[in-house]
Amino acid sequence: MATRPDQLRLTPDERADLVAYIDGELPDTHARSIETKLTQSATARREVEMLEKTWELLDYLPRPHVTEQFSEKTISHIQRLELKGRLWEPVVAAWSAVVGRAMVYLLIGGTFLGLGYAVTRWVWPDPTVRLVQDLTLAEHLDEYLEVGSFEFLSQLADSREFGADAAWGPILRGTAPAPVRFGHGTGAGSLM
Repeated sequence: MATRPDQLRLTPDERADLVAYIDGELPDTHARSIETKLTQSATARREVEMLEKTWELLDYLPRPHVTEQFSEKTISHIQRLELKGRLWEPVVAAWSAVVGRAMVYLLIGGTFLGLGYAVTRWVWPDPTVRLVQDLTLAEHLDEYLEVGSFEFLSQLADSREFGADAAWGPILRGTAPAPVRFGHGTGAGSLM
């Protein structure tokens, strides 16, 4: 069943704006839309009239009398709330200063820690590099210690079995070409 234009009701939003409309506090665009509906709908006009009568009846109700203590208590309570609101501001400021300092100290500490790591990693000599370079010496150290001294090696070099004609002679005299080492070059297995 369709509603006739003279029986249109106000929407909940328009009904919420009625008090502001009656007091003349509603913006022009909203006031015009309510006025348009009021001119077209008798039901909407009755709602406005009922609201106006209700507001008029409120004037007949007894008004509560407020003592001076009530207003003083209210004002002092508001002042206490404002002071309480301000009391935590210095605490927050102090904590934020402490946290700020801690962040700066952590940043400085982290910077020096990174710098110390970089110095020990790339500037300070690595003792394992020398061990890797002398790996062949370390692998045969027990055999070299058994030899004793270079005098023994010289005697072997001059002997008939290991003499100049033998293949071991130049090695024992130290006149053999340097051995080729593999590893630690630009690529795996490159010559050093």
